[in-house]
Amino acid sequence: MAGGVFKPGDEVVVLPSGLPTRIAAIDTFDGPVEEAFASMSVTIRSPTRSTSPGRHDLPCQQPADGRPGPGRHGVLDVRHGEPHARTKLGIKHTTRSAKALVTDLHYRLDVNTLHRDETATSLALNEIGRVGLRVTQPLFVDEYRRNRETGAFILIDEATNATVGAGMVLGGS
Repeated sequence: MAGGVFKPGDEVVVLPSGLPTRIAAIDTFDGPVEEAFASMSVTIRSPTRSTSPGRHDLPCQQPADGRPGPGRHGVLDVRHGEPHARTKLGIKHTTRSAKALVTDLHYRLDVNTLHRDETATSLALNEIGRVGLRVTQPLFVDEYRRNRETGAFILIDEATNATVGAGMVLGGS
């Protein structure tokens, strides 16, 4: 669970399908529970198998304005990374993975002076900057300040499987 509180009987929408369902039961390793909240590891069951959330699905409460938005591109702060424009990487967000393209580097931040170097063309290890990303499939994101779990991600070099950056969603999708 990344946020919110769920109880059996609650109406939810399963993302990315958008199918509505009602929670029939919530199970943990130790057995059924009457409610689930952030940081718990649970299985949410609905009355029909076709609408039960799967491993990479995201059940969300109503109303729609409280749901994470589907992001295919956006402006993101990248921490301790090495990406530069046109770099192809993997992105890991919650339990979902996709391919990502760094579309541009808006600026590199000098942590000592807080100067934004808008002429920068890459980030070295442990540098901080703001980049634009385009991903191959929607990732359901919140702003980092609203939910740290759904507002953060890591970038992965697919050739070496090494983490080359971590970031946070600032706004928009």
